[in-house]
Amino acid sequence: MENGNHQTTNGFSEPKNTRGKIITCRAAIVHGPKQPFVLEEIQVLPPQKMEIRIKILFTSICHTDLSAWKGENESQQAYPRILGHEASGIVESVGEGVEDIEEGDHVVPIFNGECGDCACCKCEKTNRCSNFGVNPFKKVMVSDGKSRFLSQNDEPIYHFLNTSTFSEYSVIESACVVKIDREAPLKKMTLLSCGVSTGVGAAWNTANVQSGSTVAIFGLGAVGFAVAEGARARGASRIIGVDINPNKSIKGQEMGLTDFINPNVLDKPVHERIREMTEGGVDYSFECVGNVDVLREAFLSTHEGWGSTVVLGIHPTPRMLPIHPMELFDGRVITGSIFGGFKGKTQLPKFAKECMRGVVELDKFITHELPFDKINQALELLIEGKSLRCLLSL
Repeated sequence: MENGNHQTTNGFSEPKNTRGKIITCRAAIVHGPKQPFVLEEIQVLPPQKMEIRIKILFTSICHTDLSAWKGENESQQAYPRILGHEASGIVESVGEGVEDIEEGDHVVPIFNGECGDCACCKCEKTNRCSNFGVNPFKKVMVSDGKSRFLSQNDEPIYHFLNTSTFSEYSVIESACVVKIDREAPLKKMTLLSCGVSTGVGAAWNTANVQSGSTVAIFGLGAVGFAVAEGARARGASRIIGVDINPNKSIKGQEMGLTDFINPNVLDKPVHERIREMTEGGVDYSFECVGNVDVLREAFLSTHEGWGSTVVLGIHPTPRMLPIHPMELFDGRVITGSIFGGFKGKTQLPKFAKECMRGVVELDKFITHELPFDKINQALELLIEGKSLRCLLSL
């Protein structure tokens, strides 16, 4: 067994002499709903066919991790488990059949993979993947139905969202690993694993926000602000942010919002206020909360005849879509978006280069940085609404 000894190149530590061997490293394990993360030494097995073992350098917590940590959906619970799906790192080794990525490559893992072979991957209309798409129920590897994580007692530890990045090393299917330019700053590239890609992509790919258009964003976490950043980059004339946290108005000024609405201080429904502000409603609205009541407000805030609502929030409850079919005859449309519509392996590298050129300003999303062993503190910052992204250095 190896402990992940490494050498330094390009300013980062790269794995050394661990190919084909079990690596012992630290991981943050969750043992039950709402239980604190526990840093433990685990065993990370070598990658099998079409798998990649990555040395994680940076990771962060997003609201999907928070929802899983809370155990909001009982049917998706599995313990012990390694959460985390937003990260960047360096390839330690690759399994049989992996040809597009090699040892030493700089990569970001993605929760919504792209196998390149299924009907969805071959269709230009979707970024879904039938084989490695986002699946919150998945807890083991596809090839053999087993975990690549073992406790020191050789008990399995479950995977999460195709990635499991709260570990110093992780084994991920190659369809869920994206190679990026070695010149790209890995710390910032972490944000492309989920939040920024999801929000910016929703504005660019799903909604196709046009220059001069009006936008309303419900929920100003990292994804909501990423939508704002995408709308700003596209030249939207008005970007309205909606959130019950008044402190988000301050951050919103930096993130490109033109207006801020706190529903708690209104004497009327939010959609009525937005219609007043925009002469009938916005062109595009984005629901980033995961609440069906908020979703209805977002839908009604768009303009009759052409308004478009994009659903980004994760909805853990069994409540159904809060829209009557006849309301669609008013000309409004509603659609969902996963990973911002990006096909990860083929389109994310180009997006990374656009970020490197400053089209999207990634620095604004990193509000805190902590060492990996402070992961519970990072979780509290997110719960309290004080952080957009707290980067954890491994």
